[in-house]
Amino acid sequence: MTSTGTSALAERLSDSLLIANVRLPDGTRVDVSISGGRIAAIGADLPRTPGVAIEHGMGALLLPGFVEGHTHLDKTHWGLDWYRNEVGPKLTDRIENERHWRAASGHDAGKQSLALARAFLQLGTTRLRTHVDVDTDAGLRHLEGVLATRETLRDVLDMQIVAFPQSGLLGRPGTDMLLDAALSAGADVLGALDPALIDGDPVASLDRTFEIAQRHHKPIDIHLHEPGEVGAFTLGLLLDRVAALGMQGQVVVSHAFCLGALPERERDALLARLADLRVALLTTAPPATPVPPLKICIERGVSIFGGNDGVRDTWTPYGSPDMLERAMLIAMRFGLRRDDDLALAFDCVSTYAARACGFDDYGLRPGARADLVLVDADTVAHALVARPPRRLVVAHGKIVARDGQGVGY
Repeated sequence: MTSTGTSALAERLSDSLLIANVRLPDGTRVDVSISGGRIAAIGADLPRTPGVAIEHGMGALLLPGFVEGHTHLDKTHWGLDWYRNEVGPKLTDRIENERHWRAASGHDAGKQSLALARAFLQLGTTRLRTHVDVDTDAGLRHLEGVLATRETLRDVLDMQIVAFPQSGLLGRPGTDMLLDAALSAGADVLGALDPALIDGDPVASLDRTFEIAQRHHKPIDIHLHEPGEVGAFTLGLLLDRVAALGMQGQVVVSHAFCLGALPERERDALLARLADLRVALLTTAPPATPVPPLKICIERGVSIFGGNDGVRDTWTPYGSPDMLERAMLIAMRFGLRRDDDLALAFDCVSTYAARACGFDDYGLRPGARADLVLVDADTVAHALVARPPRRLVVAHGKIVARDGQGVGY
């Protein structure tokens, strides 16, 4: 073999890994061969190739990398001193409080988003969608910080950025131009917020949102906190535009609290339209707010998935970068106790979330991106409840955490 051939072989082998003796969620014991950042093979007693590193799984449960479907990396206080929350009860109180705090504190969205993104990665999240504030006070400063975080972790964390008008679209002149600039600068998705209760004109707000998204050929992810009939009216207007503009499969409705409070007949009519138009729902499964019913949504063919929302910010002291915990909270919110139902909750932070957000090449199969998590647990249900330390986290074929500690990233 020539020196060039030897060098190429060494490079290929250095980019390969064999994880031996792990258990799939169905209990099957297998090995996993990884090459070039992808799963090359899954099966019993795979060949040992000289020069390929071997990780011994010792019978650990093998899970796909987790997916955080909705968070706000730019807002977090992760790793900072405790924030004393004395904010008022209304949504507008929280918006104004955050704006004032942000201006007074000099919050560094780049530094904080990187700290929290690394914490997510260390605990097994390898795909993530984050909403980033774009408004006439902050301009694109938060976006620039999170773009830098995405670049820093690009080899191991697949991050989608949503340009999010936290103060609304219509109330502050110039917000639409900032959103336009954010999409041009690298944001992947256009966000929106409560077209009726925040913007005050759901028709104009939605028309402008869809116009911007279509001009940039970007999907939409809208925060819809509006309750009951107001929320149902806004949701109907949104679905009209999805159908008219051919944006099936390109829209997510985050929260959709109205679907948890409507009469069954009206709710089911909206669920049928959501399924037909392939509009997905995101739920954080909050304990004290009406939410879309998980199992009914799935039965009706509606894609529904999970996320934290904020993690330790001016809005909430709660949240965690551990998506097994979020899956457990989803299960608790919907009264899921059976092992198969707990596995359904895990789907909300794995398979369902990847599909709804459009993260390609996902899962435990040959050809998929090699994003894997090993835990000491008997089953998926056990993993959700016990939330054991991550024995190993592999992202894009690279080991990024071992025994609960980050490695190299």
